[in-house]
Amino acid sequence: MNIKNIQKTLLTLCALVILFNYSCKNKNAIVPKGHETTVVSFELTNFNVPATYYISQDVELAIKGQGFQKDDIISFVPRDSQSPVINIAIKTLSTESIILAPTNELKNGVYTVLIQRGNAQRQLGKTTIYAVFNPNIPDKEGMTVKGSVFSDGKGIANVVVSDGNEVTKTDDKGIYYLPSKKQTGYVFISVPANYEVVNNNGNLPVFYHFLNAIENSVEIKDFELKDVNNENHIVLSLADLHLANRTNDIAQFQNGFVKDINAQIAAFQGQGKKVYGLTLGDLTWDTYWYSNSFMIPEYVKQISHVNAPIFNVIGNHDNDPYIANDWASENAFRNALGPTYYSFNLGKVHYIVLDDTEYINAGGATGIVGSRNYNGKITDQQMAWLAKDLETVTPNTPVIVATHIQIHNAPNEKNNLPGFRISNGDKLVSMLSKFNEVHILTGHTHVNYRVERDNKLMEHNTAAVCATWWWTGNKGYADNHIAPDGSPGGYGIWEMNGDKIKWQYKSIGYEPNYQFRSYDLNNVHITADNYTKNANDQFKKLVPTYAFSFATANKNNEVLINVWGYDPKWTVTVKENGTPLKVERVSSRDPLHIISYGMKRLDLNAEPSFDSANSSHMFKVKASSANSTLDISVTDRFGKEYTERMIRPKAFSYTMR
Repeated sequence: MNIKNIQKTLLTLCALVILFNYSCKNKNAIVPKGHETTVVSFELTNFNVPATYYISQDVELAIKGQGFQKDDIISFVPRDSQSPVINIAIKTLSTESIILAPTNELKNGVYTVLIQRGNAQRQLGKTTIYAVFNPNIPDKEGMTVKGSVFSDGKGIANVVVSDGNEVTKTDDKGIYYLPSKKQTGYVFISVPANYEVVNNNGNLPVFYHFLNAIENSVEIKDFELKDVNNENHIVLSLADLHLANRTNDIAQFQNGFVKDINAQIAAFQGQGKKVYGLTLGDLTWDTYWYSNSFMIPEYVKQISHVNAPIFNVIGNHDNDPYIANDWASENAFRNALGPTYYSFNLGKVHYIVLDDTEYINAGGATGIVGSRNYNGKITDQQMAWLAKDLETVTPNTPVIVATHIQIHNAPNEKNNLPGFRISNGDKLVSMLSKFNEVHILTGHTHVNYRVERDNKLMEHNTAAVCATWWWTGNKGYADNHIAPDGSPGGYGIWEMNGDKIKWQYKSIGYEPNYQFRSYDLNNVHITADNYTKNANDQFKKLVPTYAFSFATANKNNEVLINVWGYDPKWTVTVKENGTPLKVERVSSRDPLHIISYGMKRLDLNAEPSFDSANSSHMFKVKASSANSTLDISVTDRFGKEYTERMIRPKAFSYTMR
């Protein structure tokens, strides 16, 4: 047998093996009758299967080459072995190519393309099928990404499309072009008002598509939208989930947070409102990615139990700790959740998501967790994109910016304007200055505070869903859920009615009206004898350090009030037997947090990893006696009043309100 015949035999046998493997899994696969192995000469030359087919309804695919015969069958064998093989006859045969019969059976995916002639088969190549709205969009010089944005069979005009560098809009037919260099590896839309995209994994909006790495190749990427009415909508801001499969966090997350937030979602949906979630970073904890096998995909499984679409923000702890490069360390996040910066629109509000963590992670390498250090900074690339995105938004549009690290440091009790936490916070504020109403939602600190920079821009630093990293609700601890500033673990509720915006902090496990906690300081005295009975002498000696001022008895008839939602437009009044008392805003630690975390750690002969936070949303009054009843009234900036009749003496305990 000569070399040419040997080659033909080997090619035929390879094709038979491929088809036999598919036939074992799919009854539609082509199998030689009786497993015959008769060699048929194909004599095909110059054939070429395109690497990509963009198809629409009743598509007719073309394959170049000579030597095809009219009775040949072309088979598309999907990489997904659970899907059927598609067999297509030849409609038109010419000397240079074939055109296949129209079909609607092909779906998005990767296929091996085979030719069957009689009982023999041969592989022609591989291709990727993309079903698109309009496969006939003409190419334009320099434009490497094009496509359509459409809904109900019609193109949508003026939709913003970007690759994270370039920004454009769709034309009146819903068609866009981008001169993308494909550096980011994706293209996304700024979802327009009163539309939604499809969700992946139940509740993750797919507003993006990944691109190939071939810079000059032209790709079609479409976005199909669903028409909705989200003029009046709710956004739930979720900071610092820190899921890591430790400290009983998954059980607390599901039994506490998920149960609570789904009840709120159901209530708002019952009012006819659309509800969305917006995380604020630190969805996971990079320290435990590899040791506990809990990474971004595991977060995706857990957050899927929330009954609303969730837009996501990356935090410093959501970077790969084996990688010492800011962009590359974010790839795991991007692969599961999409871009780390983007924008979208709900009703009359424009939302912007930014990544303000520059991840350095000195020493990180394959198999080695680095130092996980980082800078608080918005990269120049993001800032350049942001400037272009903001050009598409009118100044009277309310703007919500969501990012992880706080833009401003916390204010003090005198409410002086604090400095910036991130290095280019001043530039960000300047870029946003043309808008009439801007709210910046941040996390990172695990505490609540607000910075009203002027009458147009306000930052809302939101306490953590995980509170104190799920410690105080862990087995053997305080059986409560409290953040370092004494706020209960919780999340923000943002209610948007057209361009009118209201917000409040929602404590997990409590009714929405639970907005403050009062302490009778006569009964707050934190000592080793009372709270660290099981500690050895080494850790008992640390009690005064971690109890702060509460290590000393205070019998001055003072009352401390922690108002976690406070901003300067709130008011706090206290009356004793109808007589107003002087209310003083102070900076203080929260005593319930101290005994729920710090003292519990010491009692286990372990030093606390986190201090109780010194917060300025605290207020103090002095009563005339130890037994008088106080009427406390707290009114928020929207005129809603929250009250407590404080019967004194009031007990100090782990379960107090």
